[in-house]
Amino acid sequence: MSTVIYLQRNQFSDQPFHLLESAGISVTLFKYPSGIEAVTLSNSRGYITLLPYYGQMIWDAQFDDHSLRMDNPFNEPKRGESVVDTYGCFAFHSGLLSNGCPAQDDVHPLHGEMPCAPMDRAFLTVDEHSVTLGGEYEYVKGFGHHYRAEPSVRLKADETLLTINMRVINLASVPMPLQYMCHMNYAYVADATFSENLPDGAFQLRTSIPGHVHPTAQWLEYTAALARNPGMLESLSQPEFYDPEIVFFADDLARYTEQTYGKAEFFMQAPGSGPRFVTRFDTAQFNYATRWILYNGDQKVAAFVLPGTCRPEGHQAASRAGTLIQLAAGATREFSVVTGLVSEG
Repeated sequence: MSTVIYLQRNQFSDQPFHLLESAGISVTLFKYPSGIEAVTLSNSRGYITLLPYYGQMIWDAQFDDHSLRMDNPFNEPKRGESVVDTYGCFAFHSGLLSNGCPAQDDVHPLHGEMPCAPMDRAFLTVDEHSVTLGGEYEYVKGFGHHYRAEPSVRLKADETLLTINMRVINLASVPMPLQYMCHMNYAYVADATFSENLPDGAFQLRTSIPGHVHPTAQWLEYTAALARNPGMLESLSQPEFYDPEIVFFADDLARYTEQTYGKAEFFMQAPGSGPRFVTRFDTAQFNYATRWILYNGDQKVAAFVLPGTCRPEGHQAASRAGTLIQLAAGATREFSVVTGLVSEG
C-alpha cells in the first residue's frame, strides 16, 4: 500500500526542511538562492536532488561518494525558458513535441519545451520499499497541441540505481507529434571504457554539424578518422579531441535485442577499482540511442547513452526520416529508464 503526499510551494524555503523519512529514505525540501524549489531523496548510499516544479529535472545525483553529474559552470539551477539557461543538471526530459538540436528549418528551442516546463503539481508516493517524486504538466495552446506529461523518479532504500519514468497523454482530438529523450549528463571519467549488449559497429559517428558546434582543424581531422573507425574511441583517453563535442548514434536498437527480450544495457567502467555506471531500458520504448562526449574548461560530460524515440537532430529531421511518432488522440505512451551506479571494480 502506498501513500501520496502532495507538495505545496509554501513548504519550500531557504532553510532545508526535513519532511519525512520512510522506507530507509529521507525527504528534504529547500529552495535555492535562485528561488527554484528542490527535493532531496537520500538513502544510506547517497542522494538525488530534483526540481519538482521545473521540468522535474534531476539536478544532482551522488552514490557511494561518486558524483554522477557532469562538470559545469552552474552552482545552482537558474530560471530560463530553454535548457541552455540552466545546463548543469544530471538529467532532464527532452521533448516532447520536438527534441534535440534544432536545424535551420526548425523553430523549437534546443531539446524542446519540456526541460524547463513549469509543473502544475508535484507529489511524493511512499511505500514500504521506495519513495517516488512525481508530477503533472499540462501543455495546451489555442489552435495547437494539448497533452499532459507525468514524469517521476523512484529511489529505493540502500540502492544506487534510480528509475526515471515519463507518461505522455494526448488530450487533444487530433494526433500529436512525439519526440522524447531521457537526457542523462553523466560525469566524465578519465580513461573510462564503454560496453553494451549491442554488436560492434552499432554506434556510428554523427556526420552532420549542428549550428552550436564550431569545428577546429584538429577536430575535423580526428572525426574524419573516427567516422572510418568508430572503435577508435573505446576509452576516454584523448580529451584534447573532445572539444567540440563527439556524438554517436545507434539506430533501430530492437533488431539487436531479441535475445535479451528487448532490453538494452549500457555501461561506463572507470579504470582500476573505480565505479561502474549503467543504464537499462526497453527498446520497444526507446529504439534509438545517442552517445555524447565533451571535454573543455567549462563542461566535461560522458553521456554514455541517451535513450530516445529518434535521433536528436530536430523535429524536421525526424519527420523526414519517418521516426517522428504520431500519438493518437486520447492515447498514452510510457517510458522507463533504470540508471545509476552498479558496483565497484
